[in-house]
Amino acid sequence: MLIAIANWQGCISPVFDVSGCLCLIEIDRGGEVRRKSMLLKRRDPFGRAREVAEAGIELLICGAISHVFETALISAGIRVAGFMCGDLETVLDAFLKGRLTDSRFLMPGCCGKRHGYRFQHHRGRNFKQR
Repeated sequence: MLIAIANWQGCISPVFDVSGCLCLIEIDRGGEVRRKSMLLKRRDPFGRAREVAEAGIELLICGAISHVFETALISAGIRVAGFMCGDLETVLDAFLKGRLTDSRFLMPGCCGKRHGYRFQHHRGRNFKQR
């Protein structure tokens, strides 16, 4: 499985729409196999979604993400775990342990009804490895 974490100075990038770098992590048997960086070149939602999909990414973990970018990614077959925050290594560890949905990884202000509904119903509830 190949996951991507929108990366900004070792933390989850606050806004995916303008993020310039992804940390790609290949996961096998519950652990990290290899890691590399990917610079994002496309800025338009559907171009960026194609760019991410062509890299083979199955799950994107990111901070805030607009509805149009999220829709483009989902349409390209990529699962999105948005409105996340924290140190990249801590978030990766939580993902590997099946704890990515812990409230401490939600961006501040994302616990209200509107964001909670969008998070649960549009992004799915299960971000565990397949």
